[in-house]
This record gives sequence, C-alpha cells and structure tokens, in this order.
Amino acid sequence: MAEKLKVELVTPYKKVLSEEVDEITATGALGEFGVLPGHAPFLTSLKIGELAYRKDGVSHHMALNWGYFEVENDTVTVLVETAEKADEIDLERAKAALGRAETELKGLTPEDKNFRIYEAALERALIRVQVAGKAARR
Repeated sequence: MAEKLKVELVTPYKKVLSEEVDEITATGALGEFGVLPGHAPFLTSLKIGELAYRKDGVSHHMALNWGYFEVENDTVTVLVETAEKADEIDLERAKAALGRAETELKGLTPEDKNFRIYEAALERALIRVQVAGKAARR
C-alpha cells in the first residue's frame, strides 16, 4: 500500500493541482467523503463544494464547481468545471456575488425558470466565501 495519494485536478482550461497528498476530502452528490491511501477504487460526481487535502501536516482548501472524482490505485483524478485555491479567491468579489444571488432569489419562486440558476450562484458564492475564509485564518 502506498503512503501517499497522487492527485491530479484538472479544469477544461488547465491543470490546477498535481501533488502527492496524505488524504483528501470532497463534496460528492451524496455528501462529503474522504480518501486515504489504499482506498478502494470508485467514481463519483461532485457538486459545488469544497475539496480539502492534507500534505505533510498542512491543510489546503479549494472551491470546486461540479465535476467527477475517481480513485484507482492510489491515484485520484478530479475533473471539474472550475477550481480555485483558497488563497486565490477574491473574498470581496465572492461576498458581492453572494449578495447579488441572495437579492435575485428573494423575488423568485422555485417554479421560476431562473430560480435554479441563482440558487447555484448562491451555492458557489457561499463555498467561495467559506473557502477564502480558511486561507485568511492561516
């Protein structure tokens, strides 16, 4: 059994992460899950959420936007629409997006055709604010 996991995280635009890590957690469609070296192979979809990993005792956090997560032979492959490292998130911009999404949602009902669009925008903004806050606490 390997002592580390090899993680490759890719968006349609670039490779965001290529590291050997001790453990990784992410937000799947059915909830949060964690992976350690020696984990059984699996594939799951990811929803808007946080990905965290620990490397040499240091925790790192990222905000993700939809994708897939695969584990096989101590290699984790993450394919997502967008990924932002905590220290790269503009907190003020994320807070502004949160405010805009909240304002738009107030005037909509779940039956409105734009409801899901603003609901996803709200979820993305919330995750970005939470993850950016973790970088600020370092």
